[in-house]
Amino acid sequence: MEYETGCVYELMDRGGPTDNREPYFKEAVEEMMRSRVLCAKANAAMPDDPAYVGYLEELFGRRLDDVRILTPFICDFGNRVKFGKGVFINHSAILSASGGIEFEDGVMTAPGLRIATINHDMNNRHTIYTYGKVHIRKNAWLGMNVTVCPGVTIGEYAVVAAGAVVTKDVADHAVVGGVPARIIRWLDPDEQKE
Repeated sequence: MEYETGCVYELMDRGGPTDNREPYFKEAVEEMMRSRVLCAKANAAMPDDPAYVGYLEELFGRRLDDVRILTPFICDFGNRVKFGKGVFINHSAILSASGGIEFEDGVMTAPGLRIATINHDMNNRHTIYTYGKVHIRKNAWLGMNVTVCPGVTIGEYAVVAAGAVVTKDVADHAVVGGVPARIIRWLDPDEQKE
């Protein structure tokens, strides 16, 4: 069977499943290798060497004048990540991005962020994958060592406490923490400043 270019990404956008034994998956493997090589080059550069930003710009296919990413940094699908303006990703982030990740304007993350957008089928875990896009909305703040699971949306101005594991959507202006993350309190929307 023949597959059109990009078919694997259409399957990912629909949530899957994909099968890594199928010929269409070769395109995904090529993107994973491209992304891993560019991340390795960025991570090998000294932090004060502006060359590392060039590798990340190639990874994401866009200028990063308005985005700051500190190394070390790992992303397996650079073509599946979108950034708004003024995004800050602190060091040691790992983005498993095949299902898609979108960071809206002003998102901040502390060191050690983990985002997963892919999952393994419970029965055919070595070959079948499912996906869920992660969407982090405007001015959300994710604390140190936060893990975000597939399919989650984190609302505007939301705060995710350090060490939280986010398995469900987080409402705008909510402060969540724990494993799994639960609402701790609410922020006053009138006190939010751009």
